[in-house]
Amino acid sequence: MTTDSSFRSPSLWFQIFKYAIYCLLAYNVWLFFLKDLAASAQIFSGQVSWQNAVEAYSASIDTLAWVILLLMFELETAVISDEKLSGTLKWGFSGLRGLCYLFIAWSFYGYIIKYGVVTDFSSLNIADVCALVGTDFTFAHSLDDYLPLTPETCAAMQSQDILQITGTKIIGTTEQLALAGSLALTDIINAGDWLVIVAILEIEVLLQVKGALSERMLKTNKYVKGCLYTVLFACAVYWGIDGQFLYFWDAFLWLVAFLFIEMNIFNWHAETSADQAAR
Repeated sequence: MTTDSSFRSPSLWFQIFKYAIYCLLAYNVWLFFLKDLAASAQIFSGQVSWQNAVEAYSASIDTLAWVILLLMFELETAVISDEKLSGTLKWGFSGLRGLCYLFIAWSFYGYIIKYGVVTDFSSLNIADVCALVGTDFTFAHSLDDYLPLTPETCAAMQSQDILQITGTKIIGTTEQLALAGSLALTDIINAGDWLVIVAILEIEVLLQVKGALSERMLKTNKYVKGCLYTVLFACAVYWGIDGQFLYFWDAFLWLVAFLFIEMNIFNWHAETSADQAAR
C-alpha cells in the first residue's frame, strides 16, 4: 500500500468486520483439526506417522497455511507501506510465503490421496450386517464422518449392497461411499481452484510492487478470477446441500476474506496510479 492520505481509510466498523472474518477462519483451523482427528482414528486406526500425516490432517494443514497466507496478503496490500516492504522484511515474507505454499501443495496432494482411499472399496461378504454392532466397525455417513453402527443404522442398511473401504473397518452402502467419493473430489477441485487464484494474486502483488500492474491486466484478471470464484461458490453450495455445514461455512468465509484482498489490491493500485499522476 502507499501512504497517500488523500485516500480515506476504511471505517472502524468495516475493519472490525474484516478482522472478525479473519478470526473466524483462524478458529476453523481448530474445528478442522478435531474433524481430521476423529476421521484419522477410523481410517488409520490411530496409527498416524509423518508419512501419512498429510492424508490424515490435510484439511487442518491446508487451512492453517491459508490463514497465514491470508494475513500476509493483508499486511502487504493494506497495512505495510511500499517503502517498508523491502529488504529483510521482503525476504522474510518471501520465505514464510514459500513455506505456506509448500504445505498447501502438500495438502493438495493429501486430498488426492484421500480420494484414492475412500474410492478404494470392495464388497463386504456378511449375511447380517447387524452382527457388526458393538464392534470396531463404523459406517460412512459422509466424508470424514464415520459413526458407530447401531441397531437402527444397520437395519436401514439391510438388503442393500454393503461395501468396505480397503484396509479399514469402515463400511457403507454404495450410495454412502459414492457420496464420500464425490465430496473428496470436490475437495480436490476446490483446493486446485484456490491455487490458481492465489497464483494470479501473487503476480498482481509482484507487479504492483514493481509499478508494472496495468489497468488492462487488472480487468482481464477480474474476469478470469470471477470464473474461478464461481467454481468455489458452486463447491460451497454443494457442501451446503449435502449438509456439510463446516465446509460450507468455511468456503463462505474464504470467499468474503479474499473479497477484502481484492479490494485491497484495487485500492493499492488506485493510490499508486494517483501518486504517479500527481508527479
